[in-house]
Amino acid sequence: MPAEGWQATSNSGPPPNKAEGFSSLRAVIFANGELRDREAALAALRPDDWLIAANGGSRHCLSLGLTPALIVGDLDSLPPEDLQNWLSAGVEIRRHPRRKDQTDLELAMQHVFERAPEAILVLGGMGARWDHSLANLLLCFHPRLGEVPCIFIEGDQSIFAVRGKTRIDGAPGDLVSLIPVGGDAIGVTSSGLEYPLQDGRLPFGTSLGVSNVLVRPPATLEVRQGEVIAIVTRVASAGGAA
Repeated sequence: MPAEGWQATSNSGPPPNKAEGFSSLRAVIFANGELRDREAALAALRPDDWLIAANGGSRHCLSLGLTPALIVGDLDSLPPEDLQNWLSAGVEIRRHPRRKDQTDLELAMQHVFERAPEAILVLGGMGARWDHSLANLLLCFHPRLGEVPCIFIEGDQSIFAVRGKTRIDGAPGDLVSLIPVGGDAIGVTSSGLEYPLQDGRLPFGTSLGVSNVLVRPPATLEVRQGEVIAIVTRVASAGGAA
């Protein structure tokens, strides 16, 4: 029986099966990084989201009053009493050995791939450890994602990969930074941004694509060759250094 004072509710339940009449599935993964803006996290959720926690990411579910359908990882960040409470609540647990070749977030993503989601949302993916934060962000380019969008929400910022064509939603004045990954981004064309690009090049290892501005949402972006991380920052709480 759950310990006194321990309570979580669910807005997800078991993951839907497309063959049973469901046309789409969005997976939301709570990673074990920092979740600085609880209201933004809750606002990003949909009632039919499939909630997964990567190891200690379950603490964010608990703090938000949510019950994940699945907890994945080596469980080294999960207190034994919390594990027992989640089991009592009917949460599926998939434990992996501590000596492994993937982070808990990547393991959670691999389980999500089994359900062929329409999109993946990651909350709590950034934290104090830069190695984990950088590795987590680069999971946006995981080869098994294919055309499935993977979006990190970090407070007032949304972070996602751009391959080929995409649209960028937001409000006029929002900041849009485009950072090439793994080499130059070639043939970059955009519309709806203050500083437009027409078949341009974003050189790898430079800050050329930082702090563009959304003027006519939704903006469009096409990258003919290469890959880009896009970071959209809401102006209501934006701040930064030049």
